[in-house]
Amino acid sequence: MSRRRLFKLSVGAAALATFNIHTRRANAAEFVLKWGHDLPVIHPLIVRAKEAAERVKAESGGRLEVLVFPANQLGSDSDTLNQIRTGALEMANLPETIISTLIPVVAINTIGFAFKSYSDVWTAMDGALGAYIRAQMSKANIISIEKVWNTGFRQITTSGGPVKSPDDLKSFRIRVPVTPLWTSMFKSLGAAPTSINFNELYTALQTRVVDGQENPLSLILTAKLFEVQKYCSITNHLWSGQWTVLSRPAWERLPNDLREILSKNVNAAAVAERADVEKFDPDSRTELISKGMIFNEPEIAPFRDMLAKSGFYAEWKQKFGDEAWALLEKYSGKLA
Repeated sequence: MSRRRLFKLSVGAAALATFNIHTRRANAAEFVLKWGHDLPVIHPLIVRAKEAAERVKAESGGRLEVLVFPANQLGSDSDTLNQIRTGALEMANLPETIISTLIPVVAINTIGFAFKSYSDVWTAMDGALGAYIRAQMSKANIISIEKVWNTGFRQITTSGGPVKSPDDLKSFRIRVPVTPLWTSMFKSLGAAPTSINFNELYTALQTRVVDGQENPLSLILTAKLFEVQKYCSITNHLWSGQWTVLSRPAWERLPNDLREILSKNVNAAAVAERADVEKFDPDSRTELISKGMIFNEPEIAPFRDMLAKSGFYAEWKQKFGDEAWALLEKYSGKLA
């Protein structure tokens, strides 16, 4: 190859590379946020999160791109929280149980048998109780989008027989998330709670490390826990959700108009997902029955009475403080 020919090819390659660089830069988002999640890709929360990401990109004219990573692809919930705190991760959906390891009062909405219906939940979480929780997160340099997502009322599943009363929980080995509040609640009900991460739950049930667990129906179905559990007792013993949180540096880097676009679309997706999960509950129950799971609906009053008599409510009122507890009871009614 002649030197002239080689020079022409080199110039052409350099020009093409320069064109590609400029094209990538022109098409690239000005801001990119990674959005970590712990739920499986088929869960309604992930479906709605992806819709929100698409709308954010469209409404921002491609300036802001949100990349959704489901199923703990970016690490465990605890890892994700640490990444948010250090700024290594921009955005995540996290259960209140995980955030409460840093800010205990965030878990106050998961007090046992506090809410009787979804209507009660949304009135509280969109009202003064939710505002108080978000304010406490902000003090710890964690920014939260306003609307909390719905992971549902939680039910107890077992392999040996249904839970009909607190007596059936005596010495019962039940898996609970890694959170002192829920461990305390089940101890107060006479059970033997064991903290196990969700990604280890199926195996723990299969190998009888624990005899049962508690989760929303949507997760019982999508995680296929019906394969290793026979009975499901509709206790609605607590409601849990997830907050969309951002590291403060990531939030403060965004211009005001992009903050508004992000908040608006994440809030809208959360509200839509709430309705999805509410509808998903009866649909999940029907499908779980078709897969052989047996359901029962115990009386709830004996469980709540036992928590009161055991001192559970009084203990956690003291831990959360009078202000937070008064906001909870504004919506739940008198607990302690």
